[in-house]
Amino acid sequence: MRTLVFTCGDVNGIGPEICIKAINKSINPPERKIIFICPKNVFNKAAEIIQPSFNYEIIRNLSELNRKSASVTILDIGNCQYAPGNPSKEAGEVSFAAIRSAFSAVRSKLADAIITAPVSKVSLNLAGIKYPGQTEILAHLCRSKNYMMIFLSDDFICGLATIHEPIKNVSKLLTKAKIKTLLKTLDITLKNDLGIVNPEIAVLGLNPHAGEAGNIGKEEIEILKPAINSLKNIKIAGPFVPDAFFGNLKQKNYDAVLGMYHDQVLIPFKMLNFNTGVNFTAGISIIRTSPDHGTGYDIAGKGIANSQSIIESVRWAEKIIDNRRKYYSAR
Repeated sequence: MRTLVFTCGDVNGIGPEICIKAINKSINPPERKIIFICPKNVFNKAAEIIQPSFNYEIIRNLSELNRKSASVTILDIGNCQYAPGNPSKEAGEVSFAAIRSAFSAVRSKLADAIITAPVSKVSLNLAGIKYPGQTEILAHLCRSKNYMMIFLSDDFICGLATIHEPIKNVSKLLTKAKIKTLLKTLDITLKNDLGIVNPEIAVLGLNPHAGEAGNIGKEEIEILKPAINSLKNIKIAGPFVPDAFFGNLKQKNYDAVLGMYHDQVLIPFKMLNFNTGVNFTAGISIIRTSPDHGTGYDIAGKGIANSQSIIESVRWAEKIIDNRRKYYSAR
């Protein structure tokens, strides 16, 4: 039996809609159970647009959860003003509350993994919640400092050395120690969570032409190469010239790619996997996946959002659940 807990994300975005769509397609096989954390009135509004094809019960507290009842349980976290397409303080508060409740469910072993719908950083800020995103919220709840954002697809897997950081800050955030830690985390994730026995990792340079022997920046010489060379027990290559790397489709030769900043790897990743890519938080004690897109305010409430990425999030979450179970049972 696997139990997945979905969060509604920003209630004024496409989160509630794509969650219902995903649950409609994810209620079989029968060994899967689902908890969907969402304000009852928002769920009802979304259900008017996307008709649920599943039986469900609504509860107000995780203590009411009955594992023998309906395959889908809606955890009502209180009514919330519903204003599709608009960020709001209340929406930020609800999205944060949903994340915390989902974390409680997994920590209490009532669920095996979290599937998070997209949140709005604007709504979070309006609510006074000063985190860059859900990755950082969950890392804080898990008390993990060695977390990283990884993107999953059948085409290629990539990780980020820095996440939601302005470009002007990237260089000063890169250190040899940080790159070493990230590469170790990525290697462990590939082995234990994704079941890749002997993974090979490619590292991208930070600067144009990967610094061109230090003439366009020295981060490759002073930080990246020393970090790579110090990790003798991990198969790592690079740092590569980023544009030539993807232009020559070299990502096909490696199990994962470590990029230095957000758009460096997210642009090629989304070109290949715009509706199917999955965001995974590595280096934390719980399993969390998420669609790799945003709140979709422009189409919220219209019933036309593509749910394939959150459906893929279910597939990858269950793969990671199974791989972790195999890993811990073999120890």
